[in-house]
Amino acid sequence: MEVFMFGLVSLVLCGYALSKECTNIPTQSHTLRYEMLRSKNKTWKPELRIHNHLTPTDDSAWEDMLPRRFMREDHQNEWSMMYRKIKNLGMFDTPKGFLKEVSLQDVRLQEGSIHAQAQNTNLEYLLMLDVDRLIWSFRNTAGLPTPSQPYGGWESADMELRGHFVGHYLSASALMWASTNNSSLQEKMSALVAGLSACQDKIGTGYLSAFPSEFFDRYEAVQPVWAPYYTIHKILAGLLDQHAIAGNPQALKMVTWMVDYFYNRVQNVITQFSINRHYQSQNEETGGMNDVLYRLYSLTGDQKHLVLAHLFDKPCFLGLLAVQANDIADFHANTHIPIVVGAQMRYEVTGDPLYKDIGTFFMDIMNSSHIYATGGTSDNEFWHDPKRIGDSLKTAENEESCTTYNMLKVSRHLFRWTKEVSYADYYERALTNGVLSIQRGTDPGVMIYMLPLGLGVSKGTSSHSWGTPFDSFWCCYGTGIESFSKLGDSIYFEEEGNDPSLYIIQYISSSFNWQFGKLILNQTVDPASSWDPYLRVAFTLSPTENSGTSSTLNFRVPSWTQTNGANGILNAENVSVPAPGTFLSVTRQWSADDKFSLQLPITLTTEAIKDDRSEFASLQAILYGPYLLAGHTESDWDITAGANTTISEWITPIPASYNSQLISFSQNSSESTLVLTNTNLSLTMQMIPEPGTALALHATFRLGLQNSSTELSSLTNAVGKSVTLEPFDLPGMNVIHQGQDKPLVISSEVEPSSIFLVVQGLDGRNETISLESQSNRGCYVYGGVSSGAEVKLGCKSDSDATFNNATSFVAEEGLRQYHPISFVAKGTNRNFLLEPLFNFRDENYTVYFNIHE
Repeated sequence: MEVFMFGLVSLVLCGYALSKECTNIPTQSHTLRYEMLRSKNKTWKPELRIHNHLTPTDDSAWEDMLPRRFMREDHQNEWSMMYRKIKNLGMFDTPKGFLKEVSLQDVRLQEGSIHAQAQNTNLEYLLMLDVDRLIWSFRNTAGLPTPSQPYGGWESADMELRGHFVGHYLSASALMWASTNNSSLQEKMSALVAGLSACQDKIGTGYLSAFPSEFFDRYEAVQPVWAPYYTIHKILAGLLDQHAIAGNPQALKMVTWMVDYFYNRVQNVITQFSINRHYQSQNEETGGMNDVLYRLYSLTGDQKHLVLAHLFDKPCFLGLLAVQANDIADFHANTHIPIVVGAQMRYEVTGDPLYKDIGTFFMDIMNSSHIYATGGTSDNEFWHDPKRIGDSLKTAENEESCTTYNMLKVSRHLFRWTKEVSYADYYERALTNGVLSIQRGTDPGVMIYMLPLGLGVSKGTSSHSWGTPFDSFWCCYGTGIESFSKLGDSIYFEEEGNDPSLYIIQYISSSFNWQFGKLILNQTVDPASSWDPYLRVAFTLSPTENSGTSSTLNFRVPSWTQTNGANGILNAENVSVPAPGTFLSVTRQWSADDKFSLQLPITLTTEAIKDDRSEFASLQAILYGPYLLAGHTESDWDITAGANTTISEWITPIPASYNSQLISFSQNSSESTLVLTNTNLSLTMQMIPEPGTALALHATFRLGLQNSSTELSSLTNAVGKSVTLEPFDLPGMNVIHQGQDKPLVISSEVEPSSIFLVVQGLDGRNETISLESQSNRGCYVYGGVSSGAEVKLGCKSDSDATFNNATSFVAEEGLRQYHPISFVAKGTNRNFLLEPLFNFRDENYTVYFNIHE
């Protein structure tokens, strides 16, 4: 208790006001800021900006927030007095026993894995970007020549947040270089640092930004401006990463010169006005200024860096967490998560236990009240009342990608402190569903801002939709390129000591050169599938030298698995697997070509939404181990599980053989290729779609064999078989005809009109087939010759060439394939095809279902 009270007094001495009024509410989201700057409406902007800050500006109103006993002290506003108070708050013993981060340069992702694919797509994007265009506004601000043109979107020359993405690029390129050792990227990032250094030298004060220093005059005067310290944080963090990760000594000099400049600015504000004016100006988003300054202090030991870091610990937010108040409703989420990360760094560099408690409590309330099944958070960039996130599903502006990036940092710190599996489980959940889901397949530079989680939503048609490589540059583009550059940074953690110990907390195909343990570890993860419900991981281990010492490998046993069916094998000998939520530890003197394999059952589970109101009691997400499953649907979300049933009774896996039964039917018109498509439960001919689109989904059908004991191994042996046509995203439903010259429709009824005989194409070509109705012989599926044409049952009366062509289709592999993790859930009105959320692109989906008994 004494430690807590000392910490609380420390908060107050740093200006902590335990009042929610000093937060940036009401405020605007980044999206609205962008729209304001682009808007031509001359009255709209001032009307909104009236509410941009709190109305009280009198110092006394702010000073009333502080306990009176401290306000009676002399020289309260004098910088030197305040500096001494903060500097002498008292240093605790530096905490010991943290797990150590391993160097990204020692970790390599294994080609062919989903993580390696995401990393390579991001690398391609980083290499696409041009240094001259990235730093155009920096050069313009410094008065240097500006070759080329600036990029668009949030990096446009008239955007107040310009330059933020450049800071992210500095971090991402350093991380990616460490992850891949790509020499072209090394040249590009070195040129970027040199170009920025030239801008800083030209200005000559230490200031470096893509916008003029007058933005900080407005910030300090509590006038509207779009988050200048947010951008400065990105630049500082990027340069620090260029030094710490990429080994660029010039970058550290640039950082310390920049910090000297801002140290003096903050000193002037506090000396001229008061410390409260400084905190009042922090109603504007400042990013992770405290975090990067604590990181800098850990490198330099300079007390100025420590004091300035303290001054960016946002008092009114951390104060609430210090007294353990679950009262973060209406806070802008991504303004405040980085401040928690900074508080965690404060604990690591100073040992103050209060900041450990702050980080732990924050994660607790997020998990209990504000987290989606993805592991992400926020609704339209904000938090709402605890356990009230059901309402957020009515919009498509749900999980902001930036928040997931920062929540991963929070959980990573907590795991390193505690070794608790729950934090590693969270990291896996958020990385798998909240990070991998924001990239559009292998399209470089195409990511999303918000991850929609409502009913019948789509990443491609949300309010922001997919971004573009050169004209978006949202905040989530910056955190996105960092996330995909460091996918290997939280697989392995080491514990130093007399007997080396390694923690393997993520099962991601990779290799790791464990230099401290003198061991090379290769991890190969079999891709998860729905028909083989096990996570199977194989490790080969080879010592780099004969040290003669033992070391321990600790393998995470995730909470989503179960003991029954779990197994470990070390060189053909069984190893008992402990209960879920613990570590399996193996200690030995490792020999060349030692092998260890782990088999963990993957279980299906449901998870209720974080909302305690009765009307949301049935709203649940469905997970397969760590994989969040989304259902292909535009409007339905009702599932009847049945009373006293197990989840396996209403969710069944898609067999592996089904992919060989997927077909798309195409016809060539005079100018284009048309495909048979499910359009609102009827069939039409549509232009052949792009892969990954909703139309590609609707243009794929599964051939169900009738009265045959053999599987359909390929499309070539389908001729002569009786089949049904099941739309890809409507399992259990079939195409049926309604009689001659009537349109074909989709129905859940199983009747003779749903069975077709596959015959050789009536047009006489070897590569085509025709579909003859088994109940109306001589009648065929008739496609038509134009986009949008209705598909009907046409009956042959003579050898009309037009008829023969319209009933002949090229049957090829389906435009869409089942993901290896695919299930069918029994819905109330229809069945749902479930696939991992990260596999979706432009298709409509639902994450939370109304599951009733």
